[in-house]
Amino acid sequence: MLLFALGFLLVILQPSAGQFPRVCANVQSLLSKECCPPWDGDGSPCGELSSRGSCQNILLSQAPLGPQFPFSGVDDREDWPSVFYNRTCRCEGNFMGFNCGECKFGFSGLNCTERQVKTRRNIFQLTASEKNKFLAYLNLAKNIPSQDYVIATGTYTQMNNGSNPMFRDINVYDLFVWMHYYASRDTLLGGSNVWRDIDFAHEAPGFLPWHRVFLLMWERQIQRITGDENFTIPYWDWRDAEDCEVCNDEYMGGRHPTDPNLLSPASIFSSWQVICTRSEEYNSQQALCSATSEGPIRRNPGNNDKSRTPRLPSSADVEFCLSLTQYESGPMDKMANYSFRNTLEGFADPQTAISNPAQSGLHNALHIYMNGSMSQVQGSANDPIFVLHHAFVDSIFERWLRRHRPMLEVYPAANAPIGHNRENYMVPFIPLYRNGEFFKPSRELGYDYEYLQEPALQSFQDFLTPYLQEARQIWAWLVGAAVFGGIVTAVLTGLVRACRKKTGGTSSEIQPLLIESEDYNNISYQSNF
Repeated sequence: MLLFALGFLLVILQPSAGQFPRVCANVQSLLSKECCPPWDGDGSPCGELSSRGSCQNILLSQAPLGPQFPFSGVDDREDWPSVFYNRTCRCEGNFMGFNCGECKFGFSGLNCTERQVKTRRNIFQLTASEKNKFLAYLNLAKNIPSQDYVIATGTYTQMNNGSNPMFRDINVYDLFVWMHYYASRDTLLGGSNVWRDIDFAHEAPGFLPWHRVFLLMWERQIQRITGDENFTIPYWDWRDAEDCEVCNDEYMGGRHPTDPNLLSPASIFSSWQVICTRSEEYNSQQALCSATSEGPIRRNPGNNDKSRTPRLPSSADVEFCLSLTQYESGPMDKMANYSFRNTLEGFADPQTAISNPAQSGLHNALHIYMNGSMSQVQGSANDPIFVLHHAFVDSIFERWLRRHRPMLEVYPAANAPIGHNRENYMVPFIPLYRNGEFFKPSRELGYDYEYLQEPALQSFQDFLTPYLQEARQIWAWLVGAAVFGGIVTAVLTGLVRACRKKTGGTSSEIQPLLIESEDYNNISYQSNF
């Protein structure tokens, strides 16, 4: 009954997420390289008549890239989205969307002026009704076509440079699976050649901001298709877990009684079909994933290669990762040492922060542990556990941001792998988002985590932590400055006293200002930390 009621909402609600806007997936838009659809509110492109935005040339970052991708002009994702469009809507104020018809994350209201902060909660803290609603929402998204977006089934060259559009419809959930695939797929070089060392969403600085945007868009999509504006993604806190606690029919699906690689028939997810899991097949055909069904979700948690992932991450692993002060380091890829990003992503040891791609820690450990659809990067979002997992990974990112309070400049502006510099637009999102725009606390983006809403004292301690760390680094200098200042003060005091003795006192005209007794108690003493 719940699913029937939710399905009815499709008639009156239109979802909006990312990838190719349906209204721009045509010959005219591709040949003109312009995607500036009208806003329904006033009928003008980008809502210009209502001062929501205007159609503008895309400003691409000119910062140099790292050496990981030695090609140019061979991949549609280079300088995203300029291969397809070089003019899009640039929205003003708190407006957002491919036609400036939405509010930025964290804002709501008719004119997008009302701030809001919603709370993501632990899935095990949800009531039975809330949990069942979440599962129903997931299933609804899997069965509702996206109204606003389509996916590309061919490259720009295969589309004859725009004169032969190749797009197709897709359901709301699979739209996000496809976007995750598209961002992480190999580069097709022609013939049977591919370049594998490329990923616009992983193995580089943009890993955390990219998935942050991905979850925000997914969250908003669910809100729109269900009409539940208060919906937030739950998270699974997997620290110190001995097994997959959500892998049962009450939550994300238990094990099949006769085939341990499949889900229990009692789970709604057992009927789901996966897409975009056959990367070698696409590569050999020099084709893109067309989002056709490729079989059921596969999952066999715990029966993974123990030499690579011996256990699920511990609380100690997370705490060590949070102690790392550098967001990024060295080559800024999976070989980076002492990098918070690389350690959280799982390519560096969670006890030493030294790169070790042969092992899988933290984020990567969960994917490998699931031993199925989640264990292959391009198709990992097929398993709905992906959403719970990445929500918790994002919460760790949030803890690091709150603890260290980095300036935007901490995020690399140049020399990161392709697509990962601060001002690069994230592939394959339209509307456009830059990596650096999401290197900020979650509350500025309209959401928080239940377990991070700590008492005021802890918040004050979190506030002081980065300053205390800075103080430790310059402690010797501070002590030296204090000693030097004391010596100078003593010398000057001695000189002043000597001068007073010579002049025999000070006239009233040059005496220091005196404090009237009635004003004495009004003085405010301030100290700078």
